[in-house]
Amino acid sequence: MGEVVQAAIVNHRNDMNPNENGYNIDLSAHMAECDANYLRVMKLFPKLRERAPSAFSVSLNGRRTQVSVEVAERSRYTTVIRLRQSPDAPWGTNPVFRVRLYHDARCAEVIEYQCAKHFNAVYPYPNAGMRQRDEKAQVNRLLGEFLAFCLRHGVNAAREPLLAT
Repeated sequence: MGEVVQAAIVNHRNDMNPNENGYNIDLSAHMAECDANYLRVMKLFPKLRERAPSAFSVSLNGRRTQVSVEVAERSRYTTVIRLRQSPDAPWGTNPVFRVRLYHDARCAEVIEYQCAKHFNAVYPYPNAGMRQRDEKAQVNRLLGEFLAFCLRHGVNAAREPLLAT
């Protein structure tokens, strides 16, 4: 009898848990990533809040590509930017991000990547859109890796490194 009651409790808990897939977002890690991404964006584009968009080059193994930022929306506490790399880079596809910067909270979150938008914190798997369970966390990590790459390998118009090593 004890096993039947225990099984009923487990089933009840599973019915109440929307994340049956075993994945729960690590909110503190996600927010830390978004905070770090805000700092990276502001290092790359320090005048972003005051003036027009800018661009720089990324140089890797003698090959250069352009990284540009465009302001799509600007308000008192938030800015939405479009961050893109062009022309085609030999080391992969060109990322295009739309990122919302929350200036009061000092965090940046991806709201669109390669035309995919509206990322949920957790997805059931499998799903119709074939998104990973942690798709939102993955695109924000990808943004962080891309921005870190830009900080390491970026050069301004005068061919000076963006970040001294």
